[in-house]
This record gives sequence, structure tokens and C-alpha cells, in this order.
Amino acid sequence: MTNDEILARQNKAEELFRNGFNCAQSVVAACADIYGIDEQTALRIAASFGGGIGRMRQTCGAACGMFILEGLQSGSTTPHDTQGKKHNYERVQALAAQFKEENGSLICAELLGLKKPENTAQPEERTETYYKKRPCVEMVRQAVRIFLVRN
Repeated sequence: MTNDEILARQNKAEELFRNGFNCAQSVVAACADIYGIDEQTALRIAASFGGGIGRMRQTCGAACGMFILEGLQSGSTTPHDTQGKKHNYERVQALAAQFKEENGSLICAELLGLKKPENTAQPEERTETYYKKRPCVEMVRQAVRIFLVRN
């Protein structure tokens, strides 16, 4: 994939995020067509992973989006395929390591600088202030780039 194609997918992911989709949805939907998956299905597949998985501020949703894409790329579909599972897990671990190296963490709360859990499932309203205080747009762009460059 060329740098221009990667940039176009990063821009699409950012646009999806700025239009109100969560970080995982934005990453997956920006690349789903590569795997023959329509955007609506991609958005549903990734819907639960935003906000650090269900807004629990655990593993970053953008990183989770990368992992979903890696499952589409290299996931095993045979129950006892230990080599296939190992291969997929190695690829996911490599993606995670690169994401963590570039950002300092895989944990949503740490990336957002939260000192305590928010204890709510209610998503924040998307305003200009929201986008200025959150690194999520950059996380989404990085996740798309990391995934596509490694594949």
C-alpha cells in the first residue's frame, strides 16, 4: 500500500471519529473494505470497543481496532490450528508493542491522563474542547498507519 493510500485511510478514520464514531469503529471502518466488509458491519463489529472497551478506559479502542483488523488479516478459522493462532497472536503483540512504544501506553485512561475512573457509560459530547483535550484523533490515525504499514 502506498503512502498516499495509507494517508487516505488515516483521513477517513479521522473523519469517522470527528463525525461521532468511537475510536475502534473509526479504525475498523476505514479499512474494512480491504476484507470485503461493508462499513455498517464494520461499525457494528467495533462498536463495543470504544472508550477503552465499553468506555471502561482499559485497552485503547484505536488499538483494539487494529487488533480486530489483524484478526481479519491473519486470524485462524480452524479450532485446533495452534500455529495459526500463534502467528496471529505474534502479529497482535507486535502491533501492541509498536503502539505502546509510540504512545507510552495501550491503556485508554493513561493515554487520556485520567487519574480516576469516570464510572459512567455516557459518552462525552463531541465539541471542539473535547477534540482539543483528547489525543484520540491521533491515536486513530496512528492505529491505521501502524496496521497498514505492518501488513
